[in-house]
Amino acid sequence: MSPFLAFVVADQAFGLPLGAVHRALAAVAPRPLPAAPDIVCGIINVQGDIVPVIDMRRRLGLPEREIDPADRLLIVHTRRRTLALIVDRVGDLITCDDHDFIPVDRVVGGTRHVAGVVKTADGLLLIHDLDSFLSPAEAEALDDALAASP
Repeated sequence: MSPFLAFVVADQAFGLPLGAVHRALAAVAPRPLPAAPDIVCGIINVQGDIVPVIDMRRRLGLPEREIDPADRLLIVHTRRRTLALIVDRVGDLITCDDHDFIPVDRVVGGTRHVAGVVKTADGLLLIHDLDSFLSPAEAEALDDALAASP
């Protein structure tokens, strides 16, 4: 099983496959991107690449708040694109045995954006599926917004 990078949003623990995470950066205010899906709060320039910024609180249906200087941006890769995820803090690297990973459909069917759950000493870690992170409609709207951006 691959290692996972833990992160926290609104005191809730989540994780991503380490292979999908490129780097963590200090949070910066993104430039607005008109006509982008609601979960996209703007774009940033990462070493010459324009990267959409996803508000994890919006994606998770949690109460929104302004970006805090202590927040982090996780730069991640999906099959189609690079994204920056606004998180409250980056946690530890989690390694686990295969039997510690429970596919989401064995826990709750029809859960979007979550690949599974990992049991850790501190509790449960929801592992996100980045390739289903944007719905097809959101991905198309994002592509259109990026194409129209100056």
